[in-house]
Amino acid sequence: MDGPSRPGPSDRAASGHDARWLDADEQRAWRAYLRMQGRLAAALNRQLQLESGLSLADYEVLVHLTDTPEARLRPYELQWALQWEQSRLSHHLTRMRRRGLVEREECSEDGRGAFVVLTEKGRQAITAAAPGHVGVVRRFFFDGFSREEVALLERLSTRILDRLDTADAAPEADPR
Repeated sequence: MDGPSRPGPSDRAASGHDARWLDADEQRAWRAYLRMQGRLAAALNRQLQLESGLSLADYEVLVHLTDTPEARLRPYELQWALQWEQSRLSHHLTRMRRRGLVEREECSEDGRGAFVVLTEKGRQAITAAAPGHVGVVRRFFFDGFSREEVALLERLSTRILDRLDTADAAPEADPR
């Protein structure tokens, strides 16, 4: 997925509106961000696969489960937290259940509902994987920043997340 580039006049007419195209600095920044995001995710995934047999997706699911007091979430809560499509989550949880990392538990309050629950094997897997994962995050990401840059990154990321939250709350709103 490349950054939004400037199409020709016929492309603008077909879309029904004129876009605010990225200038050269924005285009370079956007493409660098996309390259960084892809390469960092690939490096994290490789490290997890080699050292623990987990995928980055497995790790994300396990992190969300370990972040809850009872190590369990409703599937819709996990779907929202991960920002995955329902089918992707369902298929991934099926694979994780087969490997014994999570299990499905019926919800006593809602006969149709269920929980995704972290198993002891899942807890052991993330506990074993976490030090290597954090080491790669530190090596390729945080070790290259000063404390001020980390604070700036947090502010910028939070600003973007706030804009996304606003857009999610009002999907008909113009994102510009």
